[in-house]
Amino acid sequence: MLKSLKDFLLKSEAPRQELLPIEWLTVGYVAFTSIVMLIFGSRMTDIAQMILLRAGALAVVGCGFYLYRRFPVKLTLMLRVAVQVGLLAFWYPDLYGICRIFPNADYPFAVLEQHIFGCQPALLFSEVCTSKFLSECFYMGYFFYFPMIALVLIYYFIARPAGFEKCATIILGAFFTYYLVFMFLPVAGPQYYFNAIGLDAAYAGDFRPVGDWFNSNIDMLEPPGWKEGFFYKTLAVVRDSGERPVASFPSSHVGVSTILMVMAVKARSKGLLAVLTPLWVFLCCATIFIRAHYVIDVIAGFITAPLVYLLLNRIFKKSTTSGTSYHVISKDTKSTS
Repeated sequence: MLKSLKDFLLKSEAPRQELLPIEWLTVGYVAFTSIVMLIFGSRMTDIAQMILLRAGALAVVGCGFYLYRRFPVKLTLMLRVAVQVGLLAFWYPDLYGICRIFPNADYPFAVLEQHIFGCQPALLFSEVCTSKFLSECFYMGYFFYFPMIALVLIYYFIARPAGFEKCATIILGAFFTYYLVFMFLPVAGPQYYFNAIGLDAAYAGDFRPVGDWFNSNIDMLEPPGWKEGFFYKTLAVVRDSGERPVASFPSSHVGVSTILMVMAVKARSKGLLAVLTPLWVFLCCATIFIRAHYVIDVIAGFITAPLVYLLLNRIFKKSTTSGTSYHVISKDTKSTS
């Protein structure tokens, strides 16, 4: 635990002189997506807004670096890390502009789902599970996706400060990893695709490609479940303001939340696990219940989560050395990350 606010504001004995790994992630993502925009810009809209976001992200990195150089204390170092995760609020809406480069890819996924299960579980789950209580639990789990991320970061920030940078870097890296897949495999998910082809066709297993339909149509099926529920109504507001027909395969909700569970296990916190576990279970179920994902999206999320974690963990370790470790803990504090 951090001993005091005074300790938190102490000047670092060996200030970091370089960009942090998490900042390099942002710079790399900006560079890669800028190249994509340069190549496929004629197929994209809102280019000016997308360029402005990237310029702003680089400015944030620069300002954080400058602030820390002026005030090399633990607080400003952690702020540099936290602000990069905060930029996720802007990167997801931006993703929609890039995902429209290629035609929609739901058709083969719906066909594969039908072949494996003989039906569309995303349609049948909510019809079989009609409990108001479970409906609210599922919507609650889905709603707490980002609060779960915040909770894990706050826990590491307070109780495992030596692992905070690594934790935040892996979380942001996981999002960017999934985003790179979404860019070139634009699967919108059942809630959008079934609305595009019609529910009757979806129930009958009559699937067809929809091409560039989602370039100009972002309507979705009405969400199932208990419509008078608090979390149903709350998530409806969030969904209407920020949801887009992108990011279905693999399920980043399942992938990232599973990585959060790994981090909770690594932190050896029974309390953190007790809070996260039911939310994680409800979240994973909700991805199918609300028709956001195919079952194969969820399976892919489970499979890719440990692989993404191990990859990013290895990259982080290689990018840091014992001589430039995170200077935010006292000498008698041990890291469990």
